[in-house]
Amino acid sequence: MDQFDQLMAVTVSPGRIDHVSDSTDSPIDPPYVLPLVVRIERATPPARTDALETAARAVLTFLADPRTAEESGEWHKTVRLWEERGIRKVVRRARGSEWRRAEPLPGLTLADRTAEVRVFPPVPVDAWPKDLARLQVSGTDLTDPEPPPAPRAGVPVLWLSPELEMTAGKAMAQAAHGAQLAWWELDATAREAWRTAGFPLAVRTARDAAHWRALTTSGLPVVRDAGFTEIPADSCTVVAEHPALAA
Repeated sequence: MDQFDQLMAVTVSPGRIDHVSDSTDSPIDPPYVLPLVVRIERATPPARTDALETAARAVLTFLADPRTAEESGEWHKTVRLWEERGIRKVVRRARGSEWRRAEPLPGLTLADRTAEVRVFPPVPVDAWPKDLARLQVSGTDLTDPEPPPAPRAGVPVLWLSPELEMTAGKAMAQAAHGAQLAWWELDATAREAWRTAGFPLAVRTARDAAHWRALTTSGLPVVRDAGFTEIPADSCTVVAEHPALAA
């Protein structure tokens, strides 16, 4: 499995049902994954933070889309199955003709600053559309040309662990998990306000170990990795801090 092909599951803060993927899925009830494709042209790769933030916002846009949110929506049933079986996400890379082949497939694309990410409806883990299944990456990661600024006051922040090293693909999926957990925790009024504002958010690494400990014990939504790749199982990777979830 390459570094952008991340199969993950998460648990959430107390008060919600855990969404942890394991090996109990049967052939009759296959696990689903949510595919995300990041556009990485050879000459103009996106900045790492732009890619993380765009992935998180793309997933929120997907969740709020009427095709997902409304019971009559074409993606609604599949998304419910995906959520019930563990919110695994897969991030892969495309450029040039690969991106052009992926674009016509059902889904939505979000472009912001230097990054462009397309989200597709969940698919069974072993039944990918061929134009997505062929996508891969080898030896590619993303960097920031300069350190990102401090988050603006009042903007939701997805805080990454300062104790873990993650590739850009892994971090993109983890940030998207954190955004989804925050979305689940919000009431209808707060969700609508966030959606109307265009899902502003920031992805930043926690300042230090003390800041991270305070975040992980605050009662805010916490992403815990299932341990499929890169880091040990049950590692805390992201804390979702949204003003509407403040105690």
